[in-house]
Amino acid sequence: MERVRDLRQLPKAHLHLHFTGSMRPATLLELADKYGVHLPDALRGGEPPRLRATDERGWFRFQRLYDIARSCLRSPEDIQRLVREAAEEDVRDGSRWLEIQVDPTSYAPRLGGLIPALEIILDAVRRASRDTGLGIRVLVAANRMKHPLDARTLARLAVRYADRGVVGFGLSNDERRGLARDFDRAFAIARDGGLLAAPHGGELSGPASVRDCLDDLHAGRVGHGVRAAEDPVLLRRLAARGVTCEVCPASNVALGVYEKPEDVPLRTFYEAGVPMALGADDPLLFGARLAAQYEIARSAHAFTDAELAELARQSVRASRAPEETRQRLLADIDAWLAAPPSQEPHGLSAPSRLGRPTG
Repeated sequence: MERVRDLRQLPKAHLHLHFTGSMRPATLLELADKYGVHLPDALRGGEPPRLRATDERGWFRFQRLYDIARSCLRSPEDIQRLVREAAEEDVRDGSRWLEIQVDPTSYAPRLGGLIPALEIILDAVRRASRDTGLGIRVLVAANRMKHPLDARTLARLAVRYADRGVVGFGLSNDERRGLARDFDRAFAIARDGGLLAAPHGGELSGPASVRDCLDDLHAGRVGHGVRAAEDPVLLRRLAARGVTCEVCPASNVALGVYEKPEDVPLRTFYEAGVPMALGADDPLLFGARLAAQYEIARSAHAFTDAELAELARQSVRASRAPEETRQRLLADIDAWLAAPPSQEPHGLSAPSRLGRPTG
């Protein structure tokens, strides 16, 4: 078997991770027992639930599972635990910089309101960063299922905390609902306040949703964006503008966007010059964390170690990390590639490759 380098040792930035979705399965079980929350079998079974969100019923089931998991986060201590454990998992997978995405309105009712919720989250981020050595920042995300005025409120709040750890503004939930342009004012507020615009698009909907992110929201990064592969003109536009797509291969397959890992258009993007930042999305529901996404690129798309190193560089360049941090990470990526391959194959363990949760 060909000798390869350990992907968990490859320095990288993690730019697409949702807050509740970052939780360890074992932590969810403990918190559910603590608060008397009944978890459906899909969240108790020890394996990722079977999901297919390409139709409305499937997306509703996915969202329901996510909402149940989120209901188990009820105290500042729960928030601190989630962020600390997410940071620990990222460090284990070679992440050196994490931008975690959160809609604080989802946690506000149990944490004393919108502002206290965001402050508790940011405090947890600072503590986890200090304790693990992982650089962590926050993207505040609006929910496209809610009124655009709510998004404007969140954008103003995000700008207010731009000097305390918020680096970007996103838009999540079912991209088939509502129009991107309905949220243009919220994104203008965020951009004017110095925040990165990073809306979701091009996963459940086709290339048009990616164009809307570019035209209406002036996206600097696009969450997912994989359906742009269906439009060569759009691919050239993304490449020319250097807009990074936060591609999450395991979740694309788990949600039924593609039938198998080989179908995710990693090669198409790479060869078109579209920068990518591989992300885990919601490992609680999809089972695979960050290093497993790179393993998919290696095993399903035959990416060489040199190409995997370039993917890691693209993630670092697209991050909001300080320039000094970026340069250090890029040098460490070069060092990883310069080191000789291991004597034994260093792919991920079979459970990670198969997308099973590791607890």
